[in-house]
Amino acid sequence: MANTSSRTLRLLSLLQTHRHWPGLELADRLGVSERTLRRDVDRLRELGYPVGAARGTDGGYQLAPGAVLPPLLLDDEEAVALAVGLGDAAQSGIAGMQEASLRALTKVVRVLPPRLRARVDALRAMTLSVAASGPIVAAELLTAVAQACRDEERLRFGYTARGSAPTEREVEPHRVVALGGRWYLVAYDLGRHDWRSFRLDRLTEPTATGTRFRPRALPAEDAAAFVQAVSGVPAPYTVQALVHAPAARVRQAVGQWGTIEPLDQDRCRITMTSTSLDWPTQALGNVGAEFEVLGPPEFAAHVQEWGARFIRATQEAVPTVAI
Repeated sequence: MANTSSRTLRLLSLLQTHRHWPGLELADRLGVSERTLRRDVDRLRELGYPVGAARGTDGGYQLAPGAVLPPLLLDDEEAVALAVGLGDAAQSGIAGMQEASLRALTKVVRVLPPRLRARVDALRAMTLSVAASGPIVAAELLTAVAQACRDEERLRFGYTARGSAPTEREVEPHRVVALGGRWYLVAYDLGRHDWRSFRLDRLTEPTATGTRFRPRALPAEDAAAFVQAVSGVPAPYTVQALVHAPAARVRQAVGQWGTIEPLDQDRCRITMTSTSLDWPTQALGNVGAEFEVLGPPEFAAHVQEWGARFIRATQEAVPTVAI
């Protein structure tokens, strides 16, 4: 029974991280026969998970959105809150958070009923968060593009570059990159026969074509380096400081802008990632406590420059004369 339960969880995990699984491949991954796989799929359906099946040479299994949420121990309000929060976390600029949050967001949105997807996109479009420093991208659009990258499936979409007329593109998607407060798709453009980066806030109606492709070699160290090279996006700084204040106080002032590590009752270390050094400086100033810059050197110089500017402002202030 334990083996059956663990295998069912493994099956659910595979279905949640892939668009479509051929039956033979899925059975091979689980180390079972196709007959056993069918029984495991039926077990998931009995638990409320909407697993679709297709027959024939292209047959297989796919986890589909259902009329209601599968049993995730979440009600509708909690599911919407989770998706909105993951969307903000994916655009938070916190090191290591974007990719993990996007993976989680992709899993959640794929099983949300359409009525809840609409609520998620409406809430993200009509609310502001300190976590989202750039244009808001609809959760369904973000996850559709990420899924095409994962499945190595050609993608069509409308795109409007800055100062240009709308165009239709068909690409081989490679990676989704969060950089400088914006989301980018790195892909091989089949119409222009070259690699391109596309801002997701300028992309509309992404549609997977159903055509798989063999991945090409990217002409850069990684997708982030490619976006920086072609888009002129500066590389982000990872700022660290030792703050002489309790972690709870710093967390209240800084919120989602950084990762806070308590050192003792009166000190903590804060780590922030940003392409600009201005807002980490402002965030530390908002704490209202003594702090020491741990790195990088550019941030130490930036804080010194800010301090000198404020000192000059007070020294050069012209006294008012009462009349």
